[in-house]
Amino acid sequence: MPSLRPDWQSPSRLITSESAFFNRRRFIKTAIGAGVGASMVTALGGCRRSLSSSERRQFEATLGEPLRVEANPNFAQVDRSITEQKYASRFNNFYEFGQSKTIWSEAQALPVDPWQVEVTGLVNNPQTYDLDDLRQKFPLEERVYRFRCVEAWAMVVPWIGFPMRLLLEAAAPQPAAKFVRFESFYDPEITPGPTFSLSNLPWPYHEGLRLEEMANELAFFAVGIYGRTLPKQHGAPIRAVLPWKYGFKGAKSIVKIEFTAEQPATYWNTLSPNEYGFEANVNPEIPHPRWSQETEKLIGSGSQGDWERKPTVIYNGYGDYVAQLYK
Repeated sequence: MPSLRPDWQSPSRLITSESAFFNRRRFIKTAIGAGVGASMVTALGGCRRSLSSSERRQFEATLGEPLRVEANPNFAQVDRSITEQKYASRFNNFYEFGQSKTIWSEAQALPVDPWQVEVTGLVNNPQTYDLDDLRQKFPLEERVYRFRCVEAWAMVVPWIGFPMRLLLEAAAPQPAAKFVRFESFYDPEITPGPTFSLSNLPWPYHEGLRLEEMANELAFFAVGIYGRTLPKQHGAPIRAVLPWKYGFKGAKSIVKIEFTAEQPATYWNTLSPNEYGFEANVNPEIPHPRWSQETEKLIGSGSQGDWERKPTVIYNGYGDYVAQLYK
């Protein structure tokens, strides 16, 4: 087990407010157009715009109910300040509800009560959990994690949830199980998807891990953020958080967790395997085909949107925890 203060942590807690969370899933194979830069500038402009009184009330109503838990001291700080929630919860990718990054309003159509998560596949203890089951069986804690978008944005997020290994242990995978597949909520009447004309999108959204990755101490199921239940635009009521991987690996609004013998197909890897690998670890030496990964822009840093750019760190700075998985 790594020490209580890994080398990427600062000597004192640097949390200043609530984090900016850019959950990357922007890929439009036939509509890249001007590329990632123009898309981000447009979206960030909308994020900075002041809300009207009615918009502010609507936005604040999306932010969830209080969910107070203890912070895990091993993950109580990083070497960056948490950026403001106005970036986190007003600027999200959630393609099930459309391709706009300012998707927070549309995402409120997501039905989260009741909610069930089916644990199935090659396990000795298949189970269907509702939200109360999850919160009672698996003790919740807060963890402050770096988050790295494949589009070269970076931020710090204070998640609330529980380690994936607890659910893994409860499921008791059979010897043949080598992978886990996460499936997200999908109902074409509720989640119409993007409006661009790209046929045969592989809904529902699905992601996967090796079991060794799921068992790693960092792997986390989030049910909250900033001391509140998880807002719908963040993937309520439960999503995957894997801080050493690019953000698209973090499946939102999970309804099924399936243990398999073979590597499962995943959404973006199915659409464009040369751009979005199954492993998808943060790595400055492996560029995306359309942009470099050598640096990252810190969302909300600096003044008036003049956000700081920093060198990208292998495994997003979590090599002490995960490097052994990839030797």
